[in-house]
Amino acid sequence: MDALKHRIEQEGLNLGRGILKIDSFLNHQIDALLMEQVGEAIAAEFGPAQPTRVLTAEVSGLIPAAMTGKALGNIPVVYARKKKPITMKEPVYVENAPSHTKGENVSLMVSPEFLCVEDRVLIVDDFLATGRTIAALARIVQSSGATLVGIATVVEKTFEGGRDILADWGVPIYAAATIVDMSDGRIQLA
Repeated sequence: MDALKHRIEQEGLNLGRGILKIDSFLNHQIDALLMEQVGEAIAAEFGPAQPTRVLTAEVSGLIPAAMTGKALGNIPVVYARKKKPITMKEPVYVENAPSHTKGENVSLMVSPEFLCVEDRVLIVDDFLATGRTIAALARIVQSSGATLVGIATVVEKTFEGGRDILADWGVPIYAAATIVDMSDGRIQLA
């Protein structure tokens, strides 16, 4: 996606340790038109797989996931909660994953009422770095008995090896933009 790559080149900041700050259009302030374009690109890639639900983790995956769900014909978007609200009844699907930007483990929870064995699930998240958050979401899909049909991200950082970790799931993986190097303060796009 050329528009996304252009924004990363113009506004992205390399904060070191593999952390890319793109708060001006995704992780704090949202460029709705750009995220709509990302959602459409993901939908074009995965539409033939006929997903019935999109799954993401709160909070930064919500907008690209919602735009993808809309572009796929307004299919439901489910997000894994990090804190269990009182409205979420037990039992729930729970997996843990390390947060790259928070520096700690987080729990991801999904209610079984929103993820069923009949579902065909597309995981959409903001970043694919180490792959551990997306792998936790894939384990939730597996626990539910639903079928994982693909994984999509806005940005993939190939140098962190996440794609290799996710390869065992045997589903297509798509990134709207790919970063191949962030050493020495660079942001090198594929």
